[in-house]
Amino acid sequence: MHATLAAWGQLDVIGPLGGGHRNPVLELRRGRERLVARRSRRPPASLDWEIGLLDHLTRRGLRVPVTVAALDGRRHVDGVIVQTYLDGAPPGPHDWPAVTAAVRRLHEITTGWPQRPGFASTQDLLTAGHGGDVDLSAMPAGVVTACRQAWAGLAGTPQAVVHGDLAPANIRISTAGPGLLDWDEARVDCTDLDLADLPGSGLPPARLSAARHAVTAWEAACGWTVEPGYARGQFALLGQLPTGPVQPPGRYGGHAR
Repeated sequence: MHATLAAWGQLDVIGPLGGGHRNPVLELRRGRERLVARRSRRPPASLDWEIGLLDHLTRRGLRVPVTVAALDGRRHVDGVIVQTYLDGAPPGPHDWPAVTAAVRRLHEITTGWPQRPGFASTQDLLTAGHGGDVDLSAMPAGVVTACRQAWAGLAGTPQAVVHGDLAPANIRISTAGPGLLDWDEARVDCTDLDLADLPGSGLPPARLSAARHAVTAWEAACGWTVEPGYARGQFALLGQLPTGPVQPPGRYGGHAR
């Protein structure tokens, strides 16, 4: 990644940043400006979608990273994206209402957004075989059936852009309000997936239970080949989740990709 960063001119590499489970992330300085570089495995069209989404969210008042163009105007170079650093701390117990409001605003202003190239929603995957990090053809038939049953529970719920990984490590609270980091897993899908584990999400009990099952199935499917231990643990958990209203199962901070 260091050689590619020359496309942005004079940048000082401070060192790796934690939290990027699959994508290397570096902290940078440009003068006194604090920046972040990430190398993504996503193809160019997918990165264009992500950057365009963040531009839209910034214009609509959400606090998200702003993409910094290379010297020649490119906004990603060989999979590397440079963005502004979002100051703040992970959310505390009293911050979740503001976080939930920001997530609901995300859903509101992206209703009707086009699907991310190469991705598929949980509803698409009821019949499709792959999309994004999910390849159902690589999974046993019984696991596929269980995942699809969980995703079918979201039928008829609203769809818009979902962040897809709202662990505390990807949320920053400052005096400017909540900021949302790491949009690598963002896509168009059922919005209940984002709200499933947010304390005080306001989802009715039946939808909350269905959403938690769907998220757990999604985690199992996404990691089946690249993180088999984690994925199989999520699949085992899928059969243990209660069907009624329960307390949040503590997915926060457990697994940030």
